[in-house]
Amino acid sequence: MPHFAKPAEGSWTEHYPELGTGPVSYEDSISPDHYALEREAIFKRTWLNVGRVEQLPRAGSYFTKEIAAAGTSVIVVRGTDGEVRGYHNICRHRGNKLVWADFPREETSGTCRQFTCKYHGWRYGLDGSCAFVQQESEFFNLDKADYGLVPVRAETWEGFIFVNLDPHAETPLRDYLGALAKGLEGYPFDKMTQVFKYRAPVGSNWKLFIDAFAEFYHAPVLHAKQSVADESRKLAGFGFEALAYELDGPHGMVSSWGGMSPPKDLDMVKPIERLVRSGLFGPWEKPDLGLAELPPSLNPARHKAWGVDSFVFFPNFMVLVWQPNWYLTYHYWPTSYNTHIFEGTLYFVPPSTASERLQQELAAVTFKEFALQDGNTLEATQSMLESRVVGAFPLNDQEILLRHLHKTARDYVSKYVAESA
Repeated sequence: MPHFAKPAEGSWTEHYPELGTGPVSYEDSISPDHYALEREAIFKRTWLNVGRVEQLPRAGSYFTKEIAAAGTSVIVVRGTDGEVRGYHNICRHRGNKLVWADFPREETSGTCRQFTCKYHGWRYGLDGSCAFVQQESEFFNLDKADYGLVPVRAETWEGFIFVNLDPHAETPLRDYLGALAKGLEGYPFDKMTQVFKYRAPVGSNWKLFIDAFAEFYHAPVLHAKQSVADESRKLAGFGFEALAYELDGPHGMVSSWGGMSPPKDLDMVKPIERLVRSGLFGPWEKPDLGLAELPPSLNPARHKAWGVDSFVFFPNFMVLVWQPNWYLTYHYWPTSYNTHIFEGTLYFVPPSTASERLQQELAAVTFKEFALQDGNTLEATQSMLESRVVGAFPLNDQEILLRHLHKTARDYVSKYVAESA
């Protein structure tokens, strides 16, 4: 149940009694055995966002996605009928990776009429069917119809492409994403096709970086030097509290103030931001998206100082919608119990002038600086958690999404263990 106004007699966390309010163990972030169970219980069984439909502009357009946590690689392709489909990236002959460029562990993209294995030349249609077998007569009773690509469930929501590696999964994507996603439907994500991407290996458990972006409690401290001196002292003086929190099944969101464009006091921002009229919150002049009103999941408190909403779609996908009409996505792809790949992608309405392009470039560079500060803490956190000197940690009311994330991940593992037994 959503709670858009914090009652005087309670707290955000206490509205969800199943979360508890006691200290939280972070053993789930430092245990190789627990991570092995997460791979089976979570990454092989839930819907994972792998991209957007703009990456597949025409029939035959494809991209690959390496999913180390599930031990596989997938091909996502648009067929001649316009449908988006997914396949495991494996040739049915001898198991070679089917689609790759110069380095087999790197992702690739392109356009083709068929997929051809570079080992023995087997070919597959965009619909996954086996179209050609080199020296077919040399095989014993081989029927090409039995050797198509292994399909992966692929569905789209608001232009975002998701795959589910569980062939027995029954829940459709839209049902899985729940009420928070439904309340975002109609937002014009498709109009924001100017893209800036960052990707980095990080020496921490995947959940720790989600923790870092799912609360703003840290902002006045960690990011103090990104503000001008007077603004930094002001933020440090009163701290930070968000506008609203909401949980829905395994997913959650936090709504925050900020991002007033332009700021009421230009002395609050750096000279380069005054000159270019942009910064962390995006360009000061909002593009017209043709929205009569915001979808219900955005700015749920309907606060006049609203700046950004951060949606955590379990397990590893975040969408941040900013008041100045642009958005961010974050992905956290585990590679081991204490390493993962972080991907941050910024989406803007394509610029029509050089000035608009500069505004977007400044927002992208500024985001990178803040993200580097967030990421800089993670290896320090991971290394000391692994010391196990402390076993449980207090989380405050603003860290409700952290408490929820770790409980959700543990619940998925517990359910999987029980079902396996």
